[in-house]
Amino acid sequence: MKKYIVYLLIMVAVICGCPVSSCASEEPKLYAKAAVLMDVDTGRVLYGKASDEVLPMASTTKIMTLILALEYGNPDDVVTVSSYAAKMPDVKLGLRAGEDYRLSDLLYSMMLESHNDSACAVAERIGGSVQGFATMMNQKAAEIGLTSTYFITPNGLDAEDAVGVHSTTAEDLAKLMRYCVFVSEEKEKFQEICQTRQYTFTSCDGTRQFTVYNKNALLDQMDGVLAGKTGFTGNAGYCYVCAVTIHGKHFIVALLACGWPHNKHYKWVDTKALLAYGDEHYEYREIELSKTQIPEVPVADGLEPAVTGTCEGKLTILLSDTETVQQQFVPESRLTAPVARGDTIGILQVSIGNTRLAGYPVYAEETVDKKDFSYYIGAVFDAFFY
Repeated sequence: MKKYIVYLLIMVAVICGCPVSSCASEEPKLYAKAAVLMDVDTGRVLYGKASDEVLPMASTTKIMTLILALEYGNPDDVVTVSSYAAKMPDVKLGLRAGEDYRLSDLLYSMMLESHNDSACAVAERIGGSVQGFATMMNQKAAEIGLTSTYFITPNGLDAEDAVGVHSTTAEDLAKLMRYCVFVSEEKEKFQEICQTRQYTFTSCDGTRQFTVYNKNALLDQMDGVLAGKTGFTGNAGYCYVCAVTIHGKHFIVALLACGWPHNKHYKWVDTKALLAYGDEHYEYREIELSKTQIPEVPVADGLEPAVTGTCEGKLTILLSDTETVQQQFVPESRLTAPVARGDTIGILQVSIGNTRLAGYPVYAEETVDKKDFSYYIGAVFDAFFY
């Protein structure tokens, strides 16, 4: 009976769009087979469930298709629809072979309503072919640091080839969204498209007009949604990835295999549960790097045997009450005079547990001159006459 009541309360929260701070729990209970809550600022996984399990990703694939189209295409490019693209299965816009469309228009079709034919047409325009575009997708995945992701299709339809299965992990999917929304030079356009509620366009000859509507229901359930993409195939189940800002804190949620029909609402329940967990358990804390005690660094051939160092600035980071930040100073392997005030003499590495967050330069606080000829003459004089 208690479980039934909790389930009803969660459903009321999803339907009503209650603030996530009022829905928080100690440990998120998730429907998804694999899930990640990521801190956008650092890319750190704050919570994971089977975060490295390789699974199909369905139409969440299209965030990679979109960012490549924005980075390598021109919005005014004309896309001529091939017979292959026109034959893509539902969900589809209904493109016809030989028709011409502006690239930017098809991007809205692909992202707002997840049209598979539009995604295929975009891929052929950018990559020359679906296979060529898949190569671009996998190259970009490697650049971003996705270690367990393999792309075959631009739209996320279930696929397998001699190399592997079209798939990713929850952590890789979160990393990809982080790149799209916060790292790429096209991040603002990416967010603009993902936040558009409704978009109308025509074919280049003006004979056909379409209006597409955003299927990302989270946009209407809560504030601060920067981007999101749903997905579903028979193998993947319901999938979802989003970037959300809550009380100034930036999170990414990635969900894979989050239920099958008729449970498409599970992804909204899981997303809110993870965001509630992050909002309740993590706060920004400020670390004064200048207060870090830096040990002296030996200086070879210096008039002084060592030099003191300092690290400047502040680090603001999301932390839970149980976490501490570790700081480790790594000096230059061999520091040789002369050393000028302000020279870099090492790196201050900042970590949480086994996760390295960043490295900050440590600067010399004073100048250390090199022992020159006059120094050695003076040393010999002192040895003989004093």
